[in-house]
Amino acid sequence: MAEQPMIVVRGESTREVPPELAVFSVTASARDRDRQTALTRLTERAAALRGHLDEYPDAVERRETGGVQVRPELKRGGGERVAAYAGSVTTTVTVSDFGVLGELLLRLAGQDQVSVSGPWWQLRPGSRAGAEVRRAAIADALDRAREYAEAVGAEVDRLVEILDEGAGGGAQPMMRMASFKGAPEADLELDVDPQWQTVQASVIVRVTITEPTALKRA
Repeated sequence: MAEQPMIVVRGESTREVPPELAVFSVTASARDRDRQTALTRLTERAAALRGHLDEYPDAVERRETGGVQVRPELKRGGGERVAAYAGSVTTTVTVSDFGVLGELLLRLAGQDQVSVSGPWWQLRPGSRAGAEVRRAAIADALDRAREYAEAVGAEVDRLVEILDEGAGGGAQPMMRMASFKGAPEADLELDVDPQWQTVQASVIVRVTITEPTALKRA
């Protein structure tokens, strides 16, 4: 019995979708010749930042402290003689409400010895947009398979295999806003324009087809 003819096609889909999350980092710093004074200032500034973030419970989805540094600064040519003590605490903040994002960024940046970087626009892990674009890629592959089958007087008979070549979920950082430090917040407004995310998917589809009539005529 002759083996049933098979077609192997590639399907693709690309879509531009709005981001679902904005991520930025905020760093509080302190420096003083006295170690205890530097530590006290650092903890006070870090606590003040937490207090400001606490005022946006519906907008702030996640916050993570990922960088704490406390180090002595040595005098030049002074061996191990300490000139001052410096420290910093960095928190990564994830925001889902873009309506208050600009206000929050300005408010944090307006604090003493605080710097803000971001935002980085993202989709949520496992975003529905990824599933939709993968379905579209499969549909594209099946349409191509039908076109090839029709070209030789056949029809798609059975789906044999679908291979995912990898899909982009838009989680990579997109558009970084310039860092700013100690910006005054009074009488200022910061409008942020979310950057749309590119979501891509490509698949390889194998299908069997009926006996081509074009080959029979040949």
